[in-house]
Amino acid sequence: MTASVFDHPYLSGLLGDEEISTFFSAEADIRAMLCFETALAQAQAEHGIVSKESATRITEACATFQPDVLALRHAVASDGVVIPELVRQLRKAVGGEAAEKVHFGATSQDVIDTSLMRRLKAACAVISNRLSQLLGSFDGLGHEWGGHPLMGHTRMQAAIPITVADRLAAWSSPLADYRDRLQETSFPVQFGGAAGTLEKLGDKAGAVRATLAENLSLSDRPQWQSQRAIIADLAHLLSLISGSLGKFGQDIALLAQASDEIALSGGGGSSAMPHKQNPVAAETLVSLARFNAVQLSGIHQSMVHEQERSGAAWTLEWMILPQMVIACGASTRLASTLAGQIKRLGTASA
Repeated sequence: MTASVFDHPYLSGLLGDEEISTFFSAEADIRAMLCFETALAQAQAEHGIVSKESATRITEACATFQPDVLALRHAVASDGVVIPELVRQLRKAVGGEAAEKVHFGATSQDVIDTSLMRRLKAACAVISNRLSQLLGSFDGLGHEWGGHPLMGHTRMQAAIPITVADRLAAWSSPLADYRDRLQETSFPVQFGGAAGTLEKLGDKAGAVRATLAENLSLSDRPQWQSQRAIIADLAHLLSLISGSLGKFGQDIALLAQASDEIALSGGGGSSAMPHKQNPVAAETLVSLARFNAVQLSGIHQSMVHEQERSGAAWTLEWMILPQMVIACGASTRLASTLAGQIKRLGTASA
């Protein structure tokens, strides 16, 4: 077993999400960091801080640059971050006078956080689209089975009859809000320089930051390197999504236990009882919901940055946030699978 189930050779088939995971690969991170360096040089050229020739040379070099990843690994062990070695290699590739303008006025956190924002924006777009698809699946189930009776349960005991439409409403009601909140989420550029003051850019700092944000299709806002509410808010939303989908999974597992109010296809097999179809997708939704709920406390711990920058809090964030995004992605993937496995809901109408 590897340290993470999300990239395990076979456990990832259940718990992972290949599409979301690509946004957290080393290749995607490096590509996004090089985009930052390109966009920074172009923004600074637009405002007369570096020459257009230097910006062009940096842009051309970044487009084809392939770093020595093993050297990056060794450097991170001593530097704690990848940027010093990445910039050293990139400056060598750029060469000449333009090399001195690579990464001008920026710091490691600017590059790493901005790379994260670009990748989170793309990942959240995928999750948002999946929520829309899942809402469509619930609408389809409602159209086919919504009028069928279903026994309502409170505190795990039979209560009064409800309809399938009532249960579907409980499953679907939060999802449109989550989707809309994802679509409205602001993913800002991080650009503060050595201590958040952009001291090397003088009175052009704000203009350069705004152009940099525009070049990267991110929102512009003052540096947030030591205030991580942006990350905590997104992690909270990810946990809400996986939590609501966990409730869907829990309800399906309980319906499958009774068996007379639901018919499912595609359940998991048993090595000892060939007659069984285990509600694997439903169970996994519960596990993923609980996983993200636990990780959320760690993200809140990582908000405590000392002074202008924290190495410890920042590193903790790296350990937790990607897994939360992948877990949320896996939840949307499995929820859509599970909705498609429902062949009947409720009992036949009298």
